Amino acid sequence: MNNTMKGNLKIDKIDKKILAILQSNGKITNAKLSEEIGLSPAPTLERVKKLEQSGVIKSYHAELNSEMLGLGVNTFVQVTLKGHNKQNIDSFLSKINEIEEVVECHHITGSGDFILKVMAQDIASYQLLMLEKVSDIDTVDSLQSMVILSTFKNSKQIPLPQSI
Repeated sequence: MNNTMKGNLKIDKIDKKILAILQSNGKITNAKLSEEIGLSPAPTLERVKKLEQSGVIKSYHAELNSEMLGLGVNTFVQVTLKGHNKQNIDSFLSKINEIEEVVECHHITGSGDFILKVMAQDIASYQLLMLEKVSDIDTVDSLQSMVILSTFKNSKQIPLPQSI
């Protein structure tokens, strides 16, 4: 059964299987991937290239162990801006993109405007980061920090809807 996604890209059962396998093992060889999906290597490679070129596969990267790298404090920070106009949002995003400790930034609904995921070495460096960089952004009205104590699920695999 073929299904059409944005841009008229057709995703079939084999493509879904490729996506599932690559999400769990991005370093799999084309030969092993072709073996697992039941196609020869050439058509398997063509399918992977099609998925990459269409933008369904955005990138391949290594997941690092933050604790081993000395990043022991991870937080979520809810940010409320002084105003909700385009200029304030653009200004905030421009400055937040310059702060490498902010590893995620999401525009949200609810009582805040953005939620950030921040990684720091320790509480002292986190406090300094918040005081000297994040709260110093002129469009920021308020911040609410939530320190992550434990992480029980951190999946990098997105669910593949039945409808694709």
